Amino acid sequence: MKYLLLTGMSGAGKTLALRSLEDLGAFCVDNLPAGMIPGLMESCESTAMAAQAAAFSVDVRSGASFNAWQVSQTLRDAQDTGHGVQILFLEASDEVLLSRFKESRREHPLCADGITLTEAIALERARLQPLREAADYLVDTSNLRPRGLQSRMAEILQELTGGREPPLRVEVESFGFKRGLPRGADLVLDVRFLPNPFYIAELCRHSGLEAPVRDFVLGHPVTQTFLEKEEDMLAYLLPHYREEGKRRLVIAVGCTGGAHRSVAIAEALADWLEKQGYRVERNHRDVELEQARWLVREEKEETP
Repeated sequence: MKYLLLTGMSGAGKTLALRSLEDLGAFCVDNLPAGMIPGLMESCESTAMAAQAAAFSVDVRSGASFNAWQVSQTLRDAQDTGHGVQILFLEASDEVLLSRFKESRREHPLCADGITLTEAIALERARLQPLREAADYLVDTSNLRPRGLQSRMAEILQELTGGREPPLRVEVESFGFKRGLPRGADLVLDVRFLPNPFYIAELCRHSGLEAPVRDFVLGHPVTQTFLEKEEDMLAYLLPHYREEGKRRLVIAVGCTGGAHRSVAIAEALADWLEKQGYRVERNHRDVELEQARWLVREEKEETP
């Protein structure tokens, strides 16, 4: 497990940075009291965690208990015991910090007892100086847009873990247009033009998750041509989504009821995406609803 101490000036973007690291797969804790750092590391080591890295923010919000020299010593002790700990320090110019606090109308954590915002910023810089000097990564966000900060966090996490950047997570969802579009869909594919197994007696009560329906839908030349074109489009689009900072993409595939064609196509696309190295989640929104409707209809037909 690798550890990243996130600290720096209030208003420099620590919240966004920590959120970006969490989206990238790191285990994150915000506003951790410095005295709890050893316990957190021990807990991470003793727990089977999927994350390769843990990031925790420690700063002046801890109040009187915060001491940058003590934090630095705690980290040195952790490094001496074999823990891979590095420090990420975020800062910005006084002018930018003043502007951000005025725009957000939030109070600086050190503004108390008549201390002005300008004085609070100066005091914070002085208190954080030991951590700034010890920082492994120093990021000035004065002229950095949110997207740029997210990209920088991805670079740092990749370097920290020695691995590649986590792949885009893709959710492929099937649905029926008669029940409306799924919320949060980024791409919507309409497959109502494909041959419909609903009108075939031996297939209509089965779903696209079952071989007879899947084979029927995928067995038509028009379906294979459609899949080839969609795969080509996704191969082009997904890397660009990733470059723009998107971590999760929802592809919705719809047919009329959401149980036959859309399900078979969604499964086929999900299989292809997994082969390309993407993390894929599968969700078939309307299959159970359609199956329940079929049962109700059969019961009515059997009732004399």
